[in-house]
Amino acid sequence: MLFNKRSRPNQRPKRGAPMWMTTYSDMMTLILVFFILLYAFSEVDISKFKAISYSFENRPIFEYRSSVIPMEYNMSVPGRQQGKGVMEQDRNEDIERLGQEALRNQQRLNEVLRVVNQFLESNHMQHAVSATRDERGIVLVLQDRVLFNSGEAEILDGALPFLNKVADLIEALPNQVEIQGHTDNVPISSFRYPSNWELSTARASRVVRYFVEEKGLDPSRFVAVGYGEYKPVASNDTEAGRQKNRRVEIVINNLEEPE
Repeated sequence: MLFNKRSRPNQRPKRGAPMWMTTYSDMMTLILVFFILLYAFSEVDISKFKAISYSFENRPIFEYRSSVIPMEYNMSVPGRQQGKGVMEQDRNEDIERLGQEALRNQQRLNEVLRVVNQFLESNHMQHAVSATRDERGIVLVLQDRVLFNSGEAEILDGALPFLNKVADLIEALPNQVEIQGHTDNVPISSFRYPSNWELSTARASRVVRYFVEEKGLDPSRFVAVGYGEYKPVASNDTEAGRQKNRRVEIVINNLEEPE
């Protein structure tokens, strides 16, 4: 029998894998990832598991729910109860030690403040400096007119005896000291001090340099900081408020144990 070639459809075989292979490959990849995750989760770090179980041992997760770790497991670990007692004892001792240190620091701060006030009173310095205590430690506040001319950072000769007495006080204490310069919000623009930032920083640095270079105090104890006009203690709307804001603060930081 003869066939007419024109009656046959002109079909060419498609290249590449059939479409169903793509879906099948994705499914097999997902199954492989699934079993890899199962294997990974099956590798339990025994030491970490014991540590977690001990954290829940005999301690309710909520007030109405007991421990998720059976008591039989807790008792099966050698030395578990003994180790728990030692850890609780150490924790209680640490808490007690920290509380005693905090109390000693508070007592020492109170004593330093008392000594500072006595020092200021005996040297008739209450008009020029005030002493307060805050979270930073003991703060001596010096008005800028006592130390500097307006817009300048050179210490006045009349302020040197006063700074000498402050240096004697600092030398007698083991604390770190931070010298902070502050200004009011009146703009300044000079060749030496383009803004209040430069002026406040220069004043703080100049006081530190006097204590270190002229009085021989340890430079590693000091930090100089300039805050410009951005930490006022009074309103800048009045002259009295601006005068309070122009100041140098000597912060005797919270006491540390002398080395």
